[in-house]
Amino acid sequence: MMDTVSGRAWILGDNIDTDQIIQGKYLTVLDYAEMARHALEIPLPRFAKEVRVGDILVSGRNLGGGSSREEAPRVLKQLGVSCIVAESYARIFYRNCFNIGLPALIVPDARQGVEQGDHLDIDLRRGLVSNVTRGVVLTARPLPAFMVRILEAGGAVELYKSARRVAEKETTTKTDK
Repeated sequence: MMDTVSGRAWILGDNIDTDQIIQGKYLTVLDYAEMARHALEIPLPRFAKEVRVGDILVSGRNLGGGSSREEAPRVLKQLGVSCIVAESYARIFYRNCFNIGLPALIVPDARQGVEQGDHLDIDLRRGLVSNVTRGVVLTARPLPAFMVRILEAGGAVELYKSARRVAEKETTTKTDK
């Protein structure tokens, strides 16, 4: 996990569900790069064409409600979104973000003082969201240590693989003695 991320803000409203992030009709597309070209078509029609690596989604309440499709955060990460900042999340979407190594911060009043295209610097460890454009700093809820470990590993599967390698190495070392 990088300690800081920096990018342009893309603003979403409240109650953006997973079907608005990636519509169900695209779930049969097997290539995530192709699927990602349709991300956020409903609320932000230009998003998939104009998003840059490092950009940051800023949303209101209940981001990622609806069906529990893992494709929703995955297409955002595929497009280069470096972090999501929202007032609140549907739990399954929030966990899916971490499971794939995409930082998701809970920030009360996340959209306060942030406009579309503003430059944001985010200190993930300290939970500080700095709007460089407007001179506003918002504070996120601290991430629990185990969530930080998941992000540091690059996601839940990567954390598992890393732990398994360590365990196998320890087992091999003990049996070699």
